[in-house]
Amino acid sequence: MYTALYETSGTALGAKVLLKSDMHRTERNSETMTTTAEETLTKRYGPLLSMTQLAALLDRSPDGLRITLRSSGEWVSKINATRLRLGRRVYFRTAEVADVLGIR
Repeated sequence: MYTALYETSGTALGAKVLLKSDMHRTERNSETMTTTAEETLTKRYGPLLSMTQLAALLDRSPDGLRITLRSSGEWVSKINATRLRLGRRVYFRTAEVADVLGIR
């Protein structure tokens, strides 16, 4: 905390200037200060990723991703294991996608 003095018509006024770090004093430890990639993805996309969101995350077109997911391979089978169908819609579990991509 810093104290600043201001003068108004010859009278000194004391004003306290708070820093953001002073205003929100919390006990800092490694668990509370770091966010995992899973938390970041969940905040951004929610618990389920649509095909379009997953394609954007992987920097691919949705059609290109759809074609890739129909092929065979170790990576493809891991991503397909996270798939969840709700009616005609296809979603992917965000936490499991983070595990597969190794960005946890």
